[in-house]
Amino acid sequence: MIYKGVEFTVTAVAPGIWKWQFRIDDRVVAGKTEAKLNLLAIRRVQLRIDRELKKAERELPASPDPPAGRTSGKS
Repeated sequence: MIYKGVEFTVTAVAPGIWKWQFRIDDRVVAGKTEAKLNLLAIRRVQLRIDRELKKAERELPASPDPPAGRTSGKS
């Protein structure tokens, strides 16, 4: 499945136990969750993807903005 451009898998391991995995850039995130319904397990993985995307966004170095009020051309 794909959520916000991130491909992920959710697989039943045992009744009520789901194994999941997704990859953002070169980092693989995997785990297990307990849920009776597969849609609940999928939703939990989607929420985890949201958290990891936000975390990855914060870790990116900020690009310097040009100083306000300055332009690079002659008037």
